[in-house]
Amino acid sequence: MAYKDLHNFVNHLENNNELKRISTEVDSYLEITEIADRVSKEYGPALLFENVKNSKYPVLINAMGTYERMAMSLGVEKLDDIGNDISEFIDMTNYLGLMNKFKSLPRLTRLATVFPIKLPTKGACQEVIEMDPDLSTLPILHCWPQDAGRFVTLPLVFTKDPETETQNVGMYRLQVFDKNTTGMHWHLHKDGREIYEKYKLKGGKMPVSVALGCDPAITYSATAPLPKMIDEMMFAGFLRKSPVKLVKSITNDIYVPADAEFVIEGYVDVNEDLRLEGPFGDHTGYYSLADYYPVFHVTCITHKKKAIYPATIVGKPPMEDCYMGKATERIFLPLLKMQYPDIIDINFPLEGVFHNCVIVSIKKRYPGHAKKIMNSLWGIGQMMYTKMIIVVDENVSPQDISTVAWKVFNNIDAKRDVVISEGPLDALDHASDLPHYGYRMGIDATKKWKSEGHAREWPDDIEMNDEVKELVSRRWKEYGF
Repeated sequence: MAYKDLHNFVNHLENNNELKRISTEVDSYLEITEIADRVSKEYGPALLFENVKNSKYPVLINAMGTYERMAMSLGVEKLDDIGNDISEFIDMTNYLGLMNKFKSLPRLTRLATVFPIKLPTKGACQEVIEMDPDLSTLPILHCWPQDAGRFVTLPLVFTKDPETETQNVGMYRLQVFDKNTTGMHWHLHKDGREIYEKYKLKGGKMPVSVALGCDPAITYSATAPLPKMIDEMMFAGFLRKSPVKLVKSITNDIYVPADAEFVIEGYVDVNEDLRLEGPFGDHTGYYSLADYYPVFHVTCITHKKKAIYPATIVGKPPMEDCYMGKATERIFLPLLKMQYPDIIDINFPLEGVFHNCVIVSIKKRYPGHAKKIMNSLWGIGQMMYTKMIIVVDENVSPQDISTVAWKVFNNIDAKRDVVISEGPLDALDHASDLPHYGYRMGIDATKKWKSEGHAREWPDDIEMNDEVKELVSRRWKEYGF
């Protein structure tokens, strides 16, 4: 289902007992973080703080902070449903033959929903236009004690490639420097940084618009690891089964979601010196180090008359961003399996905070197959950041951490089965000697064959025979269990 806007999603959460309103005055300086952190660790509800000190806007946080709410935000019962939809949509066998052509009509009709619609008029996000913008009026969070200041934590940063005119959307935190400037946290490997580098060759000012508070499918799409040729708003349209409505920004030519709660417009002067940004309490559970980034100058803020300010906090898992990562895992698994059919399942454990650990099960077909899968994954987009890849056999579920640990602890010979790979790392990785570069580890925990150099016979797993298991299953209740 498509939510019209964030208000519609809030109503849906409340109707399903997934939202708690807090009317007591709270402080955006640390207090909201402490409350939200405790709630997220207890897998609690979304929170709507209706009375935030020194601001007239309510704050919504933890809106996608469980598996159930993450699925609800994308309009499905299970996150795997989206991956299955994508798999069916791009499976060409569904379109072959006369009967299949008729059956495929609903899929082809859905294709029409992916293309955004540019409205000729102003949108709801422009009900109020502030040409003398002041970021201090927004309830922007100071999340952790050692943070360098207040940070916008759930921004959809829209930019436009100066060569192709193609828009890009990414989620990059914004540290507030003063009432109308922020940092622009474009990592070395991010698309926003690449577009910024193109503008540097031209000189001058790079237009930027930042949307806050959209239909959650739009917000999630800004984080999705899409190929460069796929427009994030097209992907959002596919997820929500309804086109995203866009309107032109007031002060530049960038189009933004018409039903956003806030839009912050401005520019980055590519000739301006970079400014120190950070530290920031990050999703790794540690403070990311301060570094130099471009400065975003705010020239206009537009918003709804009754706008809700969206926020998230990151830190030691589990937190809300973990479930956005799990959505990526389940949504893109079918595409991964199309490239590598021997992959059975995959798991990004919450404790791995996106990039630090991936567990993958495979249907092993030849010697060294597990090592081939490791190197293939390190070669795919953001998977290059993965610090540890664990490969297990097809009869082991990557979701069963206990069994995976058992296989790793008992199945490996360190010299033979551990791979050390040199390459790029996430900018937030504090453990490597050098920024952006270091070493990744692969662990082959599959059953070893003689053709892989294991001369001895590999032992069988201990398992009861089927007759006894069936007998006990029939009598289970009789035993008092």
